[in-house]
Amino acid sequence: MSPIYYVLSVNGLLFLFSVIFYFYPPKKINGLYGYRTPRSMANQDVWDFANSMFNKLFLQYSGISFVAALVLSFIAAKTSWQPIAIMVITLAVCVIKTEQELNKNFDKEGNRKKK
Repeated sequence: MSPIYYVLSVNGLLFLFSVIFYFYPPKKINGLYGYRTPRSMANQDVWDFANSMFNKLFLQYSGISFVAALVLSFIAAKTSWQPIAIMVITLAVCVIKTEQELNKNFDKEGNRKKK
């Protein structure tokens, strides 16, 4: 498989999902679509905040990773695991940053922290 097609299928699909999630975020708590962790599903306020935060980060970082993987595929003669590694790192960073923001703004029961 051509490195360009590989990057388009892996990182391009990730970027496409980020665009879909950004423009069509989930409205209600569900177990099928959206940023679903036990913490984010505590109540509607946490759900809205977590999905908003994750979708912004996901769009930003998946765009960066898509461009980085494309550049890598043009530079390197052969790409095998690098686009997948970039994708996993992108998802991990988005989840970690979203959880950090949840910790800053909500307590363990899902109530907003007073500032």
